[in-house]
Amino acid sequence: MMKQKLAVFDMDGTLLDSLPDLAESGRALLASYNLPSVTDTQVRGMIGNGVPLLVERLLAAAAAQGAKQQVEQIDHAEACHRFMALYTPRATQLSRLFPGTEEALHTMRAQGWRLAVCTNKPEVAALAILERFNLFPLFACVGGGDSFVARKPDPRHLLGTIEKAQSTPEYTVMIGDMAPDLLAAQGAGCPALFAAWGYGDPTLADLAQAQAVSMTEVPDCAARLLA
Repeated sequence: MMKQKLAVFDMDGTLLDSLPDLAESGRALLASYNLPSVTDTQVRGMIGNGVPLLVERLLAAAAAQGAKQQVEQIDHAEACHRFMALYTPRATQLSRLFPGTEEALHTMRAQGWRLAVCTNKPEVAALAILERFNLFPLFACVGGGDSFVARKPDPRHLLGTIEKAQSTPEYTVMIGDMAPDLLAAQGAGCPALFAAWGYGDPTLADLAQAQAVSMTEVPDCAARLLA
């Protein structure tokens, strides 16, 4: 009997347009330290590698605007904790699913796919977002940035998610918009589908076996990768 195919999705920039809430939380974090602010465009380029690196980039942006001495006095771990306290209650205030997401996920489930999420977001935050958008029942599991000993682009993050979903790399497609997603897929030995509608530079498509320009294309593109 053929093993069930698995589609593993990144969250920010793939399933969810989370930039508005991440940017607002980033600005609130900087304001709490009386640091210069950042724009949505700046924050867009900071997303995809988890909270610690996002906070590091936010502080670096403030330092580059003349607040280097203030930034050097900030404890990074405390800043990450402060960011999560700001972001968690507002994670879905402005964020929205990308167009076609619900339909694509339901289509794939109807076609016999198992679905999973592999995100550098903390697992609790990712689960809460799926619950908020009524997507949780569609997914076999979530591999968050704190679920395993490593996070993307380390392939152990993706491999752990695949194992948690009771599948194997040869039956898996990774769908994501940033280099950590695609590099994790390379290391795990499974094909990657570049989410061209997301936050990543279009040149990242070179790291994937195929690309889709919208969520509506994902079911067909993923099926071709495992044909």
